[in-house]
Amino acid sequence: MNRYYVDLHIHIGRTWTGKPVKITGAKSLTFTNIIEHARHEKGLNMIGIIDSHSPEVILEMESLIQSGDVIEHPEGGLVFGDLTVIPGSELEIYDEQCKGPIHLLCYFPNLSVMREFSSWLSGHLKNIQLSSQRIYVSGLVLQKKVKELGGIFIPAHVFTPFKSLYGKGVTQSLTEVLDPELIDGIELGLSSDTSMADQLKELHNYTFVTNSDAHSLAKIAREYQVIAMEEPTFQELQKALKGIDGRKIVANYGLDPLLGKYHKTVCVECLHSAQNDEQLCTHCGSNKFIKGVADRILELKTAEGSPVWRPPYVHQVPLEFIPGLGPRLLEKLVNHFGSEMAILHEVPYEALKEIVTPKISDLIMKAREGKINLAAGGGGKYGKIAD
Repeated sequence: MNRYYVDLHIHIGRTWTGKPVKITGAKSLTFTNIIEHARHEKGLNMIGIIDSHSPEVILEMESLIQSGDVIEHPEGGLVFGDLTVIPGSELEIYDEQCKGPIHLLCYFPNLSVMREFSSWLSGHLKNIQLSSQRIYVSGLVLQKKVKELGGIFIPAHVFTPFKSLYGKGVTQSLTEVLDPELIDGIELGLSSDTSMADQLKELHNYTFVTNSDAHSLAKIAREYQVIAMEEPTFQELQKALKGIDGRKIVANYGLDPLLGKYHKTVCVECLHSAQNDEQLCTHCGSNKFIKGVADRILELKTAEGSPVWRPPYVHQVPLEFIPGLGPRLLEKLVNHFGSEMAILHEVPYEALKEIVTPKISDLIMKAREGKINLAAGGGGKYGKIAD
């Protein structure tokens, strides 16, 4: 069984003609730029591009297939050299039943099925061109359509305070919104990890995925997983999410939850840290708070510990978080060692010191070993390295 680096949540900022897809995404996030950057700079083996329903994105994929730059694998996935692209879509549901807004991820094996899904979507949302659009059907209807088309269905960043399954504080159980039998995995998001998520007993039956939710090229692979598969295809990914025939998630790599934007509860006005039961901010007197993921999970807690089959969660500090490692120096490292994955996992300390200062080399090694000191984030502001 082979092992592959996988990030399944990457946004498209613009089409190849410059039209917006993800409004908050970088203009450089075109389909072609993403696959080139993910393959050559990041060193990933499989990615999910979750705005692939947009008609102009479909045209770009068709063009790449016609030119021979991208090949459709018979077992699903679009192959670009040693990188496989899984086309997907992020959608928002919000109705009386779901109590949303809630973001959901849908993935499909090939361009033909994605084209069919896009056509169906166009009758249920206001702007088929854009990312993360609200779809005017229930979560159950969406699930059934995805499964009818042979797709993969995963709730997105499930604990984020905004636009997630558990985050807003209304939904207490996924069964209030979705059919638990039609869920293929759970995306944790940047402010939680396995040990936190497994405090919810109802999540013990699901594989956890850790993805970047990248809104820029630099953010690709800030979270990812290593997956054991025979080869990087859609069918193999389906098996891995279900743990079938030795296919499985080997390890999740993600931010230490302290680095996430919504880990702790903070005051809306001044971002001062607050206790979950505080009525007024002790710093500015405001009565408005953004509840942190850690506090929200404690409210929902129904279990202790993780199931025995759960793979390890490795706290990974992205290279862009390393103080002093700016874009030019990072580019120099990547050019020398081949990819960010190689730098994060494989390059020896002595080799790093030949390219960057001992201080930066030390921080990279500490981050690799989970020995770095962190200051917690909250209220939309990332945590940071405290060393």
